[in-house]
Amino acid sequence: MNSDKRLVSELFPRASRYNPEWVLAGVSGASNPLWITEWLTTAMELNPGMKVLDLGCGRAVSSIFLRREFGVQVWAVDLWFSASENMTRIQDAGLEGGVFPVHANARCLPFAPNFFDAVVCVDCFPYFGTDDLYLNYLAGFVKPGGTIGTAGAGLMREIEGSVPEHLRVWWTQDLWCLHSPSWWRWHWERTGIMKIEVADALTDGWKFWLDWLRVIAPENEDEIKTVEADQGSYLGYTRLVGRRNDVKLSEQIVSVPSHYVKKPLFRIEE
Repeated sequence: MNSDKRLVSELFPRASRYNPEWVLAGVSGASNPLWITEWLTTAMELNPGMKVLDLGCGRAVSSIFLRREFGVQVWAVDLWFSASENMTRIQDAGLEGGVFPVHANARCLPFAPNFFDAVVCVDCFPYFGTDDLYLNYLAGFVKPGGTIGTAGAGLMREIEGSVPEHLRVWWTQDLWCLHSPSWWRWHWERTGIMKIEVADALTDGWKFWLDWLRVIAPENEDEIKTVEADQGSYLGYTRLVGRRNDVKLSEQIVSVPSHYVKKPLFRIEE
């Protein structure tokens, strides 16, 4: 019997069954991918055989989890991490043919319209999803009635004005992409593209943030001390799930036909 109690949580019974050494070997971000994926999927309906896009999958740990736990077909897409390495990890998990690694940019996805039943995005959506036009782009790959779900690090409330003193040591310019559940609800709902089903925060999410950091990066004192000092006032984990409405999406302009006609450069003097 495995006596290693790292990464075991009553809140995440599915994730707790996985070997911590395997999980740690697949670290690709500042959140436990299995905890976040399990939390997210409690708010999504995933059935065997569904086609699921795991967008920003990192080292495909979340993709493997989705396949094993729900029997869905998963396209594991990431820009920063090797599809070849992910293929090896998928094969070692015995899931070749059920999880398909793809190297691609979230803004240039190689899929047909309405291809997926669902999109899952774990701890990376803020890097590209704050763009006012991005939801229209991403929703085009999801069937009407399909779901898009995101979860990961975020804010419990928006920062009004300057960064609070206790966050300043850790806060960098790229962290302005983090937002609260109410902001994300507003960001999606106003488009009319999605019916929002869930927009919330994980209870005591900051504690899980700390637990994960202390395992994977105990030397990261700035972040650990910041999360400790904040105690969930601003920092935690957020979740957003929406279902695509059957509305017409704006067409994506990928190229403009060109036709050059030569004209005089200057006016001709009479």
